[in-house]
Amino acid sequence: MELAYIPSPSRGVYHLGPIPLRGYAFCIIIGVFVAVWLGNKRWVARGGKVGTVADIAVWAVPFGLVGGRLYHVITDYELYFSEGRDWVDAFKVWQGGLGIWGAIALGAVGAWIGCRRRGIPLPAWADALAPGIAFAQAIGRWGNWFNQELYGRETHLPWALHITSSTDGRVPGYYHPTFLYESLWCVGVGFLVIWADRRFKLGHGRAFALYVAAYCVGRGWIEYMRVDDAHHFLGLRLNDWTAMIVFVLAVVYMIVSAKKRPGREEIVEPETDTPADGTDADADTEPKTDTSETAATDTPEPEAKEDAPDTESEDVKKDEPESAKKS
Repeated sequence: MELAYIPSPSRGVYHLGPIPLRGYAFCIIIGVFVAVWLGNKRWVARGGKVGTVADIAVWAVPFGLVGGRLYHVITDYELYFSEGRDWVDAFKVWQGGLGIWGAIALGAVGAWIGCRRRGIPLPAWADALAPGIAFAQAIGRWGNWFNQELYGRETHLPWALHITSSTDGRVPGYYHPTFLYESLWCVGVGFLVIWADRRFKLGHGRAFALYVAAYCVGRGWIEYMRVDDAHHFLGLRLNDWTAMIVFVLAVVYMIVSAKKRPGREEIVEPETDTPADGTDADADTEPKTDTSETAATDTPEPEAKEDAPDTESEDVKKDEPESAKKS
């Protein structure tokens, strides 16, 4: 018996009357709110408008959830389509199973659509959201704790995770809490991105690339510790290979981007909006300015015209005596 360990919750679902409250879902939802809240603060600090991050997240989050689920189902298809399995379970997201690789990939497609509709560069938006995504992952990993899943090898360390469930082939015992390791790593990645962004003024997607690269480093060694079933290639788990490939791509992007587009975007969002009727606000103000200037320049002209007759009459009066003398 272990003297110290991390206990697992006896259940992951609690009921408020007929409404089920699932710990896994709550962790995901809280993580999304944290990412949007922090991303909004960073976006405004870079000159963007309040609410823009949330507007684009309306596109990114659903795409991300679908992408995360698709990656999990495709890479672990035997859990849903093998003999004795029910394919309907592939739609039960609340039971766990979201692949971060698919979530980021398809979430980026949704974010691109949202950014395009607002006329905003996707790399700048991704930079603002990068540390928030890391913190969201840190919170979301606690959903695995509620489901008693994704733990590592057996251990007798004081922070061992006590698994009590025996469903789906689990063996009760004490294991490495890989969910906790990844959660702490993601917190560190989030703070790393914030520091580097302030120190080096990262722009054009490089803050997001740093988040991706740093996360891949941690995911690589944490994935190696896990004991749940996974596909292997050349002795490594599929997610290990994915982490290495994505890490290389992120580093290459940072290097190429720094050479082609050094510095940071000066403007991340247009200052003025085009009116709903499609007219140009500047076009409306220019004629008014010209009219006022014309009126100002034309004002003295009537006075000049009024003075002209007086001058002529005075000249006539001066000439009358001279004409009279001549006659």
